Amino acid sequence: MTTVLIAHFIAAAVAPLLIRRWGRNAFLALAVVPGVSTVWALFQLPAVLAGDTLSTSVEWAPAFSLRLGLYMDGLGLLMTLIAAGVGTLILIYCARYFSDSEPGLGRFAGVFTAFAGAMLGLVLADDLIQLFVYWELTTVLSYLLIGHSTELKESRRAAMTALTVTTFGGLTMLVGMIVLGETAGTYVISEIVASPPEGTAVEVALVLVMVGAMSKSALFPFSLWLPAAMRAPTPVSGYLHAAAMVKAGVYLVARLTPGFHDSAVWTSMALFFGALTMVLGGWKALRQYDLKLVLAYGTISQLGFLICLLGAGTRSAALAGISMLLAHSLFKAPLFLVVGIIDHGTGTRDLRELSGLRRSMPATFWTSVLALASMAGLPPTLGFAAKELAFGAFTRGDGVDIAVLAALVLGSAFTVAYSLRFLWGGFMDKPDVADTPVHAPGPLFLAPAVIMAGFGLVGGPLASLLDPFMAVYSATLPLGPGAHDEHLALWHGFGLPLLLSAVVVAAGLVLFRFRTAVAWAGVRMGRVEGDRVYRRMLSGLENLALQVTGSTQRGSLPVYLSTILVALVVAAGVWVVRGRLWEGDYPQLRMWDSPVHLLPAVIVAAAALLTLFMRRRLFAVVLVGVTGYGVASLFYLMGSPDLALTQFLVETVSLVVFVLVLRRFPSHFSAPALRGRRVWNMAVGAVSGVLVAAMTWFALAGRKEPSVSEGYPEAAEKAGGDNIISVLLVDVRAWDTMGEIAVLAAAAAGVASLMFVRRSQPRKMAVGVLARSRTSVPEPNGERPIDLSGITLAPESLHIRPKWDRTWLSAAHALPTERRSVVFEVVSRFLFPAVMMISVYLLLTGHGAVGGGFAGGIVAGLAFIVRYLAGGRFELYSTAWVQPGALIGTGLAVATGTALGGAVFGDNVLAGGHFYLDLWILGEAHVTVSTLFDLGVYLLVIGLVLDILRSLGARIDEQIERDSADPDTSAAAGSSVRPEEVTS
Repeated sequence: MTTVLIAHFIAAAVAPLLIRRWGRNAFLALAVVPGVSTVWALFQLPAVLAGDTLSTSVEWAPAFSLRLGLYMDGLGLLMTLIAAGVGTLILIYCARYFSDSEPGLGRFAGVFTAFAGAMLGLVLADDLIQLFVYWELTTVLSYLLIGHSTELKESRRAAMTALTVTTFGGLTMLVGMIVLGETAGTYVISEIVASPPEGTAVEVALVLVMVGAMSKSALFPFSLWLPAAMRAPTPVSGYLHAAAMVKAGVYLVARLTPGFHDSAVWTSMALFFGALTMVLGGWKALRQYDLKLVLAYGTISQLGFLICLLGAGTRSAALAGISMLLAHSLFKAPLFLVVGIIDHGTGTRDLRELSGLRRSMPATFWTSVLALASMAGLPPTLGFAAKELAFGAFTRGDGVDIAVLAALVLGSAFTVAYSLRFLWGGFMDKPDVADTPVHAPGPLFLAPAVIMAGFGLVGGPLASLLDPFMAVYSATLPLGPGAHDEHLALWHGFGLPLLLSAVVVAAGLVLFRFRTAVAWAGVRMGRVEGDRVYRRMLSGLENLALQVTGSTQRGSLPVYLSTILVALVVAAGVWVVRGRLWEGDYPQLRMWDSPVHLLPAVIVAAAALLTLFMRRRLFAVVLVGVTGYGVASLFYLMGSPDLALTQFLVETVSLVVFVLVLRRFPSHFSAPALRGRRVWNMAVGAVSGVLVAAMTWFALAGRKEPSVSEGYPEAAEKAGGDNIISVLLVDVRAWDTMGEIAVLAAAAAGVASLMFVRRSQPRKMAVGVLARSRTSVPEPNGERPIDLSGITLAPESLHIRPKWDRTWLSAAHALPTERRSVVFEVVSRFLFPAVMMISVYLLLTGHGAVGGGFAGGIVAGLAFIVRYLAGGRFELYSTAWVQPGALIGTGLAVATGTALGGAVFGDNVLAGGHFYLDLWILGEAHVTVSTLFDLGVYLLVIGLVLDILRSLGARIDEQIERDSADPDTSAAAGSSVRPEEVTS
């Protein structure tokens, strides 16, 4: 099972490359992966029929009872066959639906394949948290698929609606899962279902989980996102809304019902909202004129039907539900594909404009007839056999069953009516409408729909053969009151279910006969539209947020910081005073361990106070840096060289960044700080400092239990390291480091996006424009210089030094003469390799001595900073030719891969290990797995520093040069020119 999942994500990663090489035919190659998964799943059928299950698990976080577990039983096997089998056919369909020139086709192929893998992971997950991860992954990937046409506002809006609604449901479900897991004492789904917990907390958890399932499966009142999602390409609609995403909620209900079938709140919510959604969705489908929207609202209706059956908690309803689950995929997916064929061949989906397609597209017509017959529940299809069981499941119960049965009958009548509406609207002749010109689909284009519709047809006569497989799941539920064991079959004899089926067909024919009046009535009664209500709620929330933000966020950072600190002082200080903490029996307070500590403390305090009186921004920044260096000195004097080194390095980089940014600010503050403001700032700072120091003292001095730090030396020795700080970061608390580097990556993306957002401009510039720049490079013959000011050169492979110019730095000659320093260039050239070697040394020795990946990355970043300061932005581009984003991504991937490697080759995620490697004459090397993790941190930090340099250094250089350029060249100065377009 693990191999199946990994194969999908590997295929997703290489999909863009295959599309680039083979065009749309690459979808045929991608279809092999889910196709092989389908064949593999079929080979598991004998074991599942025998009552066996497949399971595998890897410990993830044993302390929190979390693991990476996969589990396949009858329900999991059916969902695997649906997700993989239908996915295979739709990928084949994509090979003819799209053209080679489709924008973003490579991205679409990768996301679609990854979505299929995420859906398989969801239905095979045996851990609640793991299931949630796959759940949210399908949400994000469906957002990308629905919004495939990024240039269309409607597509982006539909994708955002789906993301918002399903994310809300997913987060609600997560709370329920945590409550359920904590109450049960385990997060393993199979164990929870086998031994379900009880109590009020469990009932609340089930309500929250049901809300998540309802939002994912578009039940009322969360139905609004699914019709909007019809903006997606047809293959997306055929997969997500027939076999994948919307089935996730149905699957979750089916998975938990065997354990909680006796929970009144669980079954009541499933029956009420399922039946209500079936009726409302079917009614809305009767007034739609877009064939895709007819199927969309029909899907909502059918999803309500499935939730109602699978959440009822009886064996007969479960058998009907699991059978209808399969039937629904086999008739709804081909119908969506048929709509795509019609749209592809005619250019429209409006049933009022389509006429005569029955004659021009006979194969497509008969494919639709087969699928629609199963959807309407007509014999001899699988849909008919499942519907008969569904009616029979509610004929022997109490008043609740009778009410549910009435809703199912009404909803089924609507299903017959909108099935006829689809067939008539898509294929039949219409008065006063000329035959629609169309080009017939090719065999490969139509084949996926034919195969699925054919399976739906033969499923009816072969229903008795499917019964043992379907019974594997239904047998996990008890028989209902007064019910006997049912079996899936095409013919159950004459009885109430057959009579109700006849009533349904008759009522559907009547509704279709008066379709104009029904559509008119539906429009008149549909005054409250879910999408309209959602838009108004969203608009109201945005207006409220705007008002609140405008009232509180005034753009003053000192006010924000003062508010935070005052809130801290009030919230914590009240308890310190009321609790009279200082009256406790504490050891004597030592002001310092050595008088030497007093010197940096005084310097820090003096620098902080002087900052309040500075008028020049640069002086204020330098004083702030002095406070940081003073704190780093205290760390060193107190025996923490690792912290001191990190603090020194971070302060240095921060100081450089501040100075780079200050170039775009006036040299002085705009107005002198008022005396009252200074007094207020000093008071807030002093009170906050005293409070935090007091809280730290009370917390440390009042400790009753042994400190956790007592076990750190043993933990470091066990991890094979001597540096406790480094071992903490990359072994003991590696999860914290994972979170921190993820935050760093997000921060880098934020900085770059803020600085690089601008209008796209022509990439090429005339040589005449280049010649008018102020910053120039002399040509070899000494004639007119080539202008380089204000030009954004692509950083890749930038080498513009003329052969005759012997400079120490390859691109420093691009700087104006007055900005160049030969001494600085020479020193930078000689120092750069030495500093880089030091950074690598810090990386490799961090586990046993002072250093580590973070410190090494900062040192390497400082080397690039010096190179940039000496040679300018072109020198930065020439030296750091790798894109910062690539370094950040590689670093994150290396760290994450090391973490996951611990689960594959060790006993859990982030599992460590170390060994000694004999290098012969070079000696013995101590190798640790944590070094690989640290390497990821190292690369990410270098990428972050380079990203800041390019954003706040090179980009500001461009702005300064643009501002100083001639007015007629200013507009063109922002253009991006490839290196090969510049003649040097």
